[in-house]
Amino acid sequence: MRQFLASLLTLAAFATPVVAEGPVVVELYTSQGCSSCPPADEMLLELADRPDVLALALHVDYWDYIGWADAFADPAFTRRQQAYAKVAGSRSIYTPQMVIGGQDHVIGSKPMDVMELIEAHRDHKSEVQIALHRDEGGLVITGAAAAPFEASAIVQVVRFVPQRTVDIQHGENAGKSIVYANIVTEWRRVGHWSGARDLHLTVPGPDDGPVAVIVQERGPGAVLAAARLP
Repeated sequence: MRQFLASLLTLAAFATPVVAEGPVVVELYTSQGCSSCPPADEMLLELADRPDVLALALHVDYWDYIGWADAFADPAFTRRQQAYAKVAGSRSIYTPQMVIGGQDHVIGSKPMDVMELIEAHRDHKSEVQIALHRDEGGLVITGAAAAPFEASAIVQVVRFVPQRTVDIQHGENAGKSIVYANIVTEWRRVGHWSGARDLHLTVPGPDDGPVAVIVQERGPGAVLAAARLP
């Protein structure tokens, strides 16, 4: 434990770091072509303002055929949702779905269920810490864990656009103007971490714009730690 605390003090010495056990990661799988999604999109807009929540919208492509192609959709996000379904033993995927902390799956238009799960994850204290800051080399990610993980975790960089308004002209949501929050534009694996040693990783890339780092069990599984920069 002393070594763990010493590692955290070392992390604190970096310039303007963001150190976090949380925020609680909330992934919304949504589509502009889904008539059931606007209430979940509105909820994510509210969650995006909470400092204790990392709310991320992943737009999927499997509703594009019904008359309106989602400009934010990425087949990679559909595959990520399918991977969650496989872990959960489900043969189907749907929108709007929220995944809380990489573990709990819930219909994204049920606010009480979503809030209860967020509170449950917020109250859970992880023994994994990460921090990030930018320097001339890119995004610098550091981390410390109280003990090695049972299996190496995945270190992921997520870039997103804070907000966009879309006037939908066709499909199930024709005529609606919808505000979307924290639209994911990139979700990239950048490394693996066993937890046996402190993490120190530099990821070249854009030096501005919102970015988050998520350390997650394989599967995808439980989120061990997350941090973000505005």
